[in-house]
Amino acid sequence: MLQYAILPFKRYVDFQGRSRRLEYWSFTLFNAVVATVLIGLAFALEPTGDEATLETSLENVVAANAGSLIFLSLFAIYFLAILVPSIAVAVRRLHDRNLSGWWYLAFVVASLLPLLGFIASIAFIIFMALPDTNGANRFGPNPKSSGNAGVFA
Repeated sequence: MLQYAILPFKRYVDFQGRSRRLEYWSFTLFNAVVATVLIGLAFALEPTGDEATLETSLENVVAANAGSLIFLSLFAIYFLAILVPSIAVAVRRLHDRNLSGWWYLAFVVASLLPLLGFIASIAFIIFMALPDTNGANRFGPNPKSSGNAGVFA
């Protein structure tokens, strides 16, 4: 399963072809775990209320928050590093459903609107969870078929 979680990094800016559900959800789970660990460490190293109120100078505040700032910075860097592969694997997953990648943009725009955003987010999750189209479609051969072993090399 780890090979599928890392595969979108190997296909970093590849918006062509198709991606299996296993690849999309493994990558999503891997990113959720990494983000949770980085944010958890940032909050764990956050100074308690007593330390934050007693220290008034900028040097003391920065020193008290150094660990937290390091992990928040690592999270920001990680987020920027996974932004393009996340979009690419979502587009390839939509291709696996025989839908254009422009649907992803439609989901993103719709998710910015109140109430409709919640519905669009649920719909996007459902689209990502639905099975692929059987056989080849207009975006390429089915990645599940045994003849596509080169896709995962």
